[in-house]
Amino acid sequence: MNNLKYDNAIVRLWVVSAIVWGLAAMLIGVIIAFQMVYPELNTSLPYFSFGRLRPIHTNGAIFGFTLSIVFATFYYAIPRLVKTPMWSDTLSRVHFWLYTLTIIGAVVTLMAGYTQSKEYAELEWPLDILVAVWWVIMAVNVFMTLARRQEKHLYAAIWFFIATILTIPLLYIINNLSVPAGLWKSYSIYSGSTDAAIQWWYGHNAVAFVLTTPILGMMYFYLPKHTNLPIFSHRISIIHFWSLIFIYIWAGPHHLLYHPIPGWAQTLGMLFSLMLIAPSWGGMLNGFLTLTQAKEKLRTDATLKFILVGMTFYGMATFEGPMMSIRAVNTISHNTDWTIGHVHAGALGWVAGLCFAAMYYLVPRLWNTKLWSEKLAEVHFWTATIGILLYVVSMWISGVTEGLMWRAVDASGSLQYADWIEIVQELKPYRLVRAIGGTLFLSGFLIMIYNLIQTMRTKGQGFAAVDLRIKETA
Repeated sequence: MNNLKYDNAIVRLWVVSAIVWGLAAMLIGVIIAFQMVYPELNTSLPYFSFGRLRPIHTNGAIFGFTLSIVFATFYYAIPRLVKTPMWSDTLSRVHFWLYTLTIIGAVVTLMAGYTQSKEYAELEWPLDILVAVWWVIMAVNVFMTLARRQEKHLYAAIWFFIATILTIPLLYIINNLSVPAGLWKSYSIYSGSTDAAIQWWYGHNAVAFVLTTPILGMMYFYLPKHTNLPIFSHRISIIHFWSLIFIYIWAGPHHLLYHPIPGWAQTLGMLFSLMLIAPSWGGMLNGFLTLTQAKEKLRTDATLKFILVGMTFYGMATFEGPMMSIRAVNTISHNTDWTIGHVHAGALGWVAGLCFAAMYYLVPRLWNTKLWSEKLAEVHFWTATIGILLYVVSMWISGVTEGLMWRAVDASGSLQYADWIEIVQELKPYRLVRAIGGTLFLSGFLIMIYNLIQTMRTKGQGFAAVDLRIKETA
């Protein structure tokens, strides 16, 4: 038995980062949701217009909130799974502070209107370089830790983490290759349909390797740890990993159906999207079958409820997405609110659900105490879940309505709703329900923040923990 020292201070920093950027991203999300209903909320100041705030919301939610919890999990779970402290605590901190500088830079530049105008890749070239630098620093630290590991077996969660660490720089660098034309201006080296094809190869796989593989790794780690039960089937987890990794990377062209890219590429994207249902649902069922062993605990444990709802939405989103990649369905869904509902079913239900579970798991252990209030965690769960349902259902109805109204023709064959404003007015009630659902989700997050802060204060440590390293027995 070896006495190992794990650096919990860096994990605490990432948890605090998730709280800060999660609050900012969700608050901005609610603001722009109401701007869609009440255009007068777009002030005369361009910095607070929908066009400036929307990319801050998406980047904040994906790369601010989600990645913070992903990195918290990397620095917490990987050392414990391989029974080896991180290779370099210094590199861990360099990673954190360069990342924080990047997110602050993203907020400032996007609010000022500096953008590449690419979905999930809006940041201009100086920040892109900074992202590449700290990603390499993080990767070196992780792989050196794995090279020195005492536990030779690599648990499935680490496989999913490795997929994220290796694939994201490949996607990010290739998609962001550009020619600088000033400090905050650049032009992509690609053009036309080539640019679109590479962008959505990146865009869809940003969803795959930021919002899927690391979150699945979190599921495979936190679910058995929190229940004190083994995952139902290790074999399924391995099949899940390899089949998902092989299939996902080819699905991007389904974003470009009816676009001027080769028909075979569109069909390939659609077919691989449909194939994704099998591994996705295999992983979901593996989680569900693990939870069947903890049915009694599930009734009273909000953390497990978040995992359960998260896996449910994972199953829903990974069925809905492939269905939307079918050409006949895509003609209705593409560029409508249906797509927004689909994205947020995954983002709020699956990703945020697992992130919340991770935070409820980590904070009491990092601050060496018990969760301050299980009742508040329960309130958070129901508030968030109702908010998600209002959001997603309203967007389903709005999206189908929007798609059908775009295509409606009168007896002469002319568009029945040629006035775009008429369609916008028809969608207003559904978008108001969406904004209310988002407000409920934000309210739940505020409840969680209060609960976690009170938990941190239980031992009088707050955010500035005195004991930066704790000793644990392997």
